[in-house]
Amino acid sequence: MSQEEIEVEAIGVEVASQPIELYKVLKIANAVSGGGEAKFVIAEGYVAVNGELEQRKRCKVYDGDVIEFNNEYYVVLCDQPVDESPKVTEPKPAKPEKHAKKPAGGSKAAAKSQAKKTAKSKPAKNKKPKAGAEKKSGPADKATGRRPISF
Repeated sequence: MSQEEIEVEAIGVEVASQPIELYKVLKIANAVSGGGEAKFVIAEGYVAVNGELEQRKRCKVYDGDVIEFNNEYYVVLCDQPVDESPKVTEPKPAKPEKHAKKPAGGSKAAAKSQAKKTAKSKPAKNKKPKAGAEKKSGPADKATGRRPISF
């Protein structure tokens, strides 16, 4: 099977850098109205890159690649060299914990006091109500424990 050369008229799509993702080329060429539509038509199999059906939305496209969509041809044009350097992001340092965990094997008395502290959770005293907060309205429902609300 031999390769046939077919001459077609293609619309040039100038991009700032390469590689560029396929769906972005369709957006730049105004072949679709937005990125969501571009991803949809690619996933549904309406787009071909260099004569082959392409269903990867983020397929990398380079200078000179020919994209076929909706019986129109687009050729990617870019003056910049290929930028294949991986984007390295440094991990953010972990935030220190507020409460340091004590090593296992501590005294039983310390463990009991810690359990009591976590079991009893008292509301803070002298807490001012938030602005716009209303007073409690009516007694709580005995079955659910919820208070009625009013607007």
